[in-house]
Amino acid sequence: MYKEKRIAVVVPAYNVEKQIVEVVRTIPAIVDYIIVVDDSSKDRTYEVCKGIEDQRLIVLRNPTNLGVGGATTTGFKMAMKLDADIVVKMDGDGQMDPRYLKPLLEPLIAEHYSYAKGNRFLHSQALRTMPKIRLFGNFALTFLTKIVSGYWHIFDPQNGYVAIQKGALQDLNLDKLARRYFFENDMLVNLNIYNHRVKDVGMPAIYGDQPSFLKVRRIIFSFPVYLFSRFCHRVYQKYILVDFSPIALFLLSGLPLILWGAIYGGYIWWRALHSGTPATTGTIMLAVLPFLVGFELLLQGFILDINESPR
Repeated sequence: MYKEKRIAVVVPAYNVEKQIVEVVRTIPAIVDYIIVVDDSSKDRTYEVCKGIEDQRLIVLRNPTNLGVGGATTTGFKMAMKLDADIVVKMDGDGQMDPRYLKPLLEPLIAEHYSYAKGNRFLHSQALRTMPKIRLFGNFALTFLTKIVSGYWHIFDPQNGYVAIQKGALQDLNLDKLARRYFFENDMLVNLNIYNHRVKDVGMPAIYGDQPSFLKVRRIIFSFPVYLFSRFCHRVYQKYILVDFSPIALFLLSGLPLILWGAIYGGYIWWRALHSGTPATTGTIMLAVLPFLVGFELLLQGFILDINESPR
C-alpha cells in the first residue's frame, strides 16, 4: 500500500517479450497488484509473463487483439474487482519510468485530483529525444484534444502513463471507451462530462527499440473524424442532457453557420473565377455574414467552455 491506498498497476502488453520482465521487475514495492494483460501477442509475451515470479502479478490474456484501450479496459475491470483505490496504467514496452510512479500518485492522494497523467513537454531537454514526427503529431493532437475534451489546461493527451481514482473509474462506461490509439483522449472526454479534476505531471520521454504502431495516415484521416464525434458526444452529455447550457446553443448554432459561410463562400469564389463575372455584394454577404456570426458564437462558446473546465 501507499499512504493507506491500495495501488494496482495495469500493464497492457503486445509483442513485448523482450521488455516485459524488466517492466514488471522495476515496478516499486508500494504497488499491491500488477495486472499484465497480454493483448493476443504474436510472440511469447504471455508465456514470459507466466514465468515471472512475483506474488503481486496477475496475468490475463485477451483471446483476440483489442488494442491498447481494450487491453487496458480488461485490466481496469480486474483492478476494480480487487477493490484497488488507485489504478495506474503503465505500458509494457519499457518507455514509462517507474521512478515517476509516486509523483503520479501524489496529486490523487494529497490534492484529491481524480486523474493524473504524464506530460513529456514539461521536460524540454528530454523532449529532444522524441522523434520529430511524434513531436508534430503530439502538438496537433494536443490542440484538438483541448477543444474536444474541455480540459484546456492539459497538454500531451497521448501520454499513456496515467493514474485514476477508483471513484472516477466507476463513473466511466469502460465498454464504450475507444479501444485503440484514441483511448487516452477518450478517457479525458468522459472524465470531463463528470467534472473530474485532471492534473499533468512532468516526466521525460523515453524511447527504446520498440517500434511504434501509430501510423501518420491513421492520425490524418481517422483521428479528426473520431475527435469530432467525441466533441459532439461531450457537448450533448454535459451541456444538453445533464443540464442545458447556453454553451451548447453557442457551439451547435455557431458550427453550421461557420461551415455554411466557408462552403458557400468557396463556391461563389469558384463560380466567379470560372465565369469571369464578379459576385454581387448581396451574394458575398450571404457567405460573409453567417461566417462572422458563426465565428463569434463559437468563440463565445469556447470561452464559456474554458471557464467550465474543472481544475
